[in-house]
Amino acid sequence: MNIIRFEDLVAQGHAEGKRVFIRADLNVPLDDAGNITEDTRVRASVPAIELALKAGAAVMVTSHLGRPTEGEFKPEDSLAPVAKRLGELLGREVKLVSNWVDGVDVVPGQVVLLENCRLNKGEKKNNEELSKKLAALCDIFVHDAFGTAHRAEATTYGIAQFAKVASAGPLLAAEIDAINKALEAPKRPLIAIVAGSKVSTKLTILESLSKNVDGLIVGGGIANTFMLAAGLKIGKSLAEADLVGAAKAVIESMKARGAEVPIPEDVVVAKAFAADAPATVKAATDVADDDMILDIGPKTAARLAAQLKAAGTIVWNGPVGVFEFAAFENGTKVIAQAIAESSAFSIAGGGDTLAAIAKYGIEKDVGYISTGGGAFLEVLEGKTLPAFEILSRRAAG
Repeated sequence: MNIIRFEDLVAQGHAEGKRVFIRADLNVPLDDAGNITEDTRVRASVPAIELALKAGAAVMVTSHLGRPTEGEFKPEDSLAPVAKRLGELLGREVKLVSNWVDGVDVVPGQVVLLENCRLNKGEKKNNEELSKKLAALCDIFVHDAFGTAHRAEATTYGIAQFAKVASAGPLLAAEIDAINKALEAPKRPLIAIVAGSKVSTKLTILESLSKNVDGLIVGGGIANTFMLAAGLKIGKSLAEADLVGAAKAVIESMKARGAEVPIPEDVVVAKAFAADAPATVKAATDVADDDMILDIGPKTAARLAAQLKAAGTIVWNGPVGVFEFAAFENGTKVIAQAIAESSAFSIAGGGDTLAAIAKYGIEKDVGYISTGGGAFLEVLEGKTLPAFEILSRRAAG
């Protein structure tokens, strides 16, 4: 995918003295007192801002925060806590600017934070008049918010359409590179892990990946539906009986290419969904009517781990069991460790996946950890994200 990279513009001296507008993803969780409880996204936005400042640009940064009502400011929708944290990280004052659509006072070497962009009327609907006003604020637009790359809004799409120059910031460029490496030109075998409670929410992803991957590991409630499709009994486990046909189609699509969807040979069951429920390992053929499958069994985990260690590329979305409960975490733990030990290029995304990566301390062993939940899933579905489409169109002139 051909895009203009902000890093290249800076290296070529094109940002000096210019007005640079950065769309970051600063949508952080806040407590009731308005304090940031987790600042990963703020820290991740710093490289693009520092790059622009060092280049001698006049820097404007904005983001959405929460789900405000357009045109109606409420104190809890303010980016004020973000401005404070950003100032601490940059070691300089970051002024928060309200009502900024018609003009922003900022000089080269200075950075300002523009108040919550979703307060602007027309932001969500990508209003053309608003987009043109935003584009007029800058010489260079920098999209650095992969978490919003699947949305066509005024600060993510419209501004890129009308700005003099539209580029990808370091965070977005890294996502594009990782996705291309994993899905466009992967080193084989390409193994995908798609897990979660429901097939329905991931069906298009499963169908899209089944055309491309060499192995498709399913987990959680999704695996239960695939077990039903393979003719196995699953007791009172979470599954979607109406999607057994769709699961069979995915299995057949894979088989036709000489690829496979490994069905669990053993499982960990309990009589109730609870952290203290006694756990029993059973063969996949021995599940009782009152059993709930809450994890893959040790034999299945070992077989999948061997497959992952021999992979060339791994795409990981979702834990394979109820890893929050100690008795049902072994499958996810074994898979996480296998990914960490594999020489494959791995890309992982999705909230639960990130929680598992943090729990097992393998952050440094995963090739790329994607920051965008919905955007990551849409890429796996084979969709072209609006941000990628407009940036590549602008790069083509």
